[in-house]
Amino acid sequence: MIFLTSTGENFFQLLFVLFVFVGIIALTYYVTRWIAGYQKTQGKCRNLQVVEAIRVANNKYVQIIRAGEDRFFVIAVGKDNITLIGELSSSELKEIGEQQNELLPPVDFKSIMNKMLKKEK
Repeated sequence: MIFLTSTGENFFQLLFVLFVFVGIIALTYYVTRWIAGYQKTQGKCRNLQVVEAIRVANNKYVQIIRAGEDRFFVIAVGKDNITLIGELSSSELKEIGEQQNELLPPVDFKSIMNKMLKKEK
């Protein structure tokens, strides 16, 4: 009889620990989502926006920044400094985007998979 009581207590302790674990995971998920939403609204800036960034080296980036509605700046961002490289007009920026679309053909996932499957055989 004592063995059954001990087993029953262990079972309920296991259920309690599982319930607490699932509760903590759920709480962590919702708190993380809330913090992300809060930071998104706090960091929302209407006057400055990173349009595009490319990594040049470790801790070194070249970025295109939109300031206001129609001014674009190219800056170099390093570990300890930021350097203005130049300024672009909105028409130059659109031309760059159009050139990239012309150079890269559209990607067809099905054709890539077929090529990969044929290589394996």
